[in-house]
Amino acid sequence: MDYKWIALTNTTLTILMASLDTNIVIIALPKISSDLHTSVLETMWIVLCFGLVTTIVLLSFGRLADMFGRVKLYNLGLIVFTVGSALCGFSSSGQELILFRSIQALGAAFLFSNSAAILTDAFDAKERGKALGLNQVSIVVGSVAGLVLGGLLTDTLGWRSIFWVNVPIGTFGAVWSYTKLKELGAKTGGRVDWIGNCILASGLVSLFLGLTLGSLQIFSSTQEFLLIFGGLGLLVLFVYVESKINDPMFDVKLFRIRVFNMGNFSVFFNAVARGALILVMSLYLQGPTMKLSPLETGLYLIPISFTMATFGPISGWLSDKHGSKIFIIGGLLTSATGFLILTTLQQHESFVELLAPLVLIGAGMGMFAAPNRTTVMNSVPAQRRGIASGMTTTLVTLGNTASLGISFLIITKYVPITDLETVFVGKSVEFSNGVSFVNAIHMIFLISATLLLASMIPSIIERLTKSQDGYASYH
Repeated sequence: MDYKWIALTNTTLTILMASLDTNIVIIALPKISSDLHTSVLETMWIVLCFGLVTTIVLLSFGRLADMFGRVKLYNLGLIVFTVGSALCGFSSSGQELILFRSIQALGAAFLFSNSAAILTDAFDAKERGKALGLNQVSIVVGSVAGLVLGGLLTDTLGWRSIFWVNVPIGTFGAVWSYTKLKELGAKTGGRVDWIGNCILASGLVSLFLGLTLGSLQIFSSTQEFLLIFGGLGLLVLFVYVESKINDPMFDVKLFRIRVFNMGNFSVFFNAVARGALILVMSLYLQGPTMKLSPLETGLYLIPISFTMATFGPISGWLSDKHGSKIFIIGGLLTSATGFLILTTLQQHESFVELLAPLVLIGAGMGMFAAPNRTTVMNSVPAQRRGIASGMTTTLVTLGNTASLGISFLIITKYVPITDLETVFVGKSVEFSNGVSFVNAIHMIFLISATLLLASMIPSIIERLTKSQDGYASYH
């Protein structure tokens, strides 16, 4: 097998495994909460901590990859993720599970920050779209397939099995990558930006504490306001600091490249738009009006992964031949249409009635992901691909995590906390606010559609101005 296909197969397998854990926990949340007797806040943070920790460390890990080798840190990530998965299966409390999920997230961050760079090094420009398309499809397919697998494992073997299943896969992947993957990228040297990392971590933790504690009315409105806007202020400070120091982990100069700038704008808003889709749909399907089982819920969501898996490689292959912008714009518009249809959800919907919007959303995701990722990665100098990959993936994970936090906040504004407890901690009691719950879902999906339409603006501008990919303006 040619090396490039070894690289693609290995990274796709491991990214699929890591992305499974992004959503596999969601389907098992009621069982986990019931077994470990977690509070609503702990239950929320079991979901949020994975994305938050990944976001915090991705940039540093991208920088470390440029300094010490992408394959070396990718291998380390596989080991850390596998160990974290095993520990999650032995958790005896909500706090322990949050801690071990955070260890998992550290390993996942090594994988997410290096896989695209490894593939970009292994494939030439004419084939990168196809390769990155298959790799990016594995992320979304994994996140949705995790719901089906999570439901099946939870119903048959218990919730701990959703973590232990990663152990043999991770072990195989680690041995394979150690023996077969090669360092093709040049090492750049430099240092780790600890100051920037501390500011970023403080800003994100403050922001998401404000969103969750405020949504559960644990803090007052004033405290919620201070945490949220204090966190946003720290994130602004982070960008400023990164623009002033040598060897930043967030290379602001890369945003001088117009294609990189606009591509990442679309990436971020697309992530905010769709990041909470699985959580919201899972709550709806298993919730007070539909009352489906975990496995049934996963099966209802298969159209998303199927269409994503179908359209992702095709759009990546076609974008290599015909350019990426038409696929980026078409994908965002297709997904936005699906979300707009979901704003008309009723308290009870059949699988057939949900099929069209879920197919549109999945197809749009597939059309968008690979062409946009290829455009972004091709726009930067080869020696900056590690940090560029880390920056782009950070924006994705930040957008996904922000989407979860915002959705929690919206739901709690529509539905009383006492009723939400019956959903989040797995209590099987009657729910009296079905209309309010569905209205909250309508609002979330309306915001999603609006953000996707806004994400089209950069690509439309690029297409109208006929600007070319490149990085001449970087210096």
